Amino acid sequence: MNDLDPATFLTPLLTPEGRALLDEVRGTEPARELAVATRLRRAHPAGLVSAVMAQDRLRQRAAVKFGAADAERMFFTPNGVEQSTRTTVATYRAERMRALGATSVADLCCGIGGDAIALARAGIRVLAVDRDPLTAAVARANADALGLADLIEVREADVTEVDVSPYDAVFVDPARRGGRGRIFDPEAYSPPLSWAVATALKAPRAALKIAPGIPHEAVPAEADAEWISDGGDVKEAVLWFAAAAGAGAESSVRATLLPGPHTLHGRGLPDPGVRPPGRYLYEPDGAVIRAHLVAEVAEDLEGGLIDATIAYVTADEHHVTPYATAYEITDQLPFNVKKLRALLREREVGILTVKKRGSAVEPEELRKKVKPQGRNSATVFMTRVAGAPTMLIGHPA
Repeated sequence: MNDLDPATFLTPLLTPEGRALLDEVRGTEPARELAVATRLRRAHPAGLVSAVMAQDRLRQRAAVKFGAADAERMFFTPNGVEQSTRTTVATYRAERMRALGATSVADLCCGIGGDAIALARAGIRVLAVDRDPLTAAVARANADALGLADLIEVREADVTEVDVSPYDAVFVDPARRGGRGRIFDPEAYSPPLSWAVATALKAPRAALKIAPGIPHEAVPAEADAEWISDGGDVKEAVLWFAAAAGAGAESSVRATLLPGPHTLHGRGLPDPGVRPPGRYLYEPDGAVIRAHLVAEVAEDLEGGLIDATIAYVTADEHHVTPYATAYEITDQLPFNVKKLRALLREREVGILTVKKRGSAVEPEELRKKVKPQGRNSATVFMTRVAGAPTMLIGHPA
């Protein structure tokens, strides 16, 4: 919950004077902030100038998630920027919700409105609910700023007390941060995962956003679990409910990679076997690993694992797949820093990428020890092969 008051943090920014100042300071570089603020305070209240400068900084940070065109018109809180869904992910989710037949959604724990905006842009009517006064006010301001107020109703309320029966879908994004940082116990979410699941089961269709690190055993049997990554970074997991949402139709587990989207469905395969490293090493996307679908990737690549506990797939042939990054392996060495340093000097490697999985060695520590110099580049994998500490050297295929 925010400690800021809407009357002091947001309301002044919505006045004609506040909006004009926001336009004037747009994109101010950090080095110029003091000079710009000093100049503006000669003609405007100091509190308003401080609020405007702070909001401009937030808008610049938010551009990474929302895009500059939207971010420069929206309003943000520090927590809102940190916790908002990236637009690419929210848009994908909204499009899937629409494809499942949703025409109206109760967005519970809506935050500053990122998901509500994506749903509305997909043509879905939204009730956006948050119990924090400032957060709800910001969500309302954002709906208005982006011309979506006709589709988004914002309500300041406790989500556990809201009647969602008039809506044909529910989306819940429980708070997963507390005073001490991230919350890992799903029952410590606000509201708890059990409440969100019970609410989802009562709706014709529903989606629950959860942390991607949730244990698979905590996924309800009624849910279709989806792990989503964007640009190679794992962003979230989503639990989809109801037959209309596809739960149990093809698979209860999937991994979706953005942009694309590219979706890999689980096929219930056993763990892939271990085999000696071949010519190519494949690093599965994080969403694939989180979804426990490495076996599906290995089968598609006609490969196996280099170690039973390591999510690296090896194969003799090069296959193009969106679900893993391929590297051509040129050398395999037992772990030995001196031998690695000698090999890199012989190859004149000055640009070294270090990846690790199943190794205690820190990449920066290794880079300092081998002191790469030269005009060539290489990638070294610090890992295990059939249980033995090993270095695999290669380059992107």
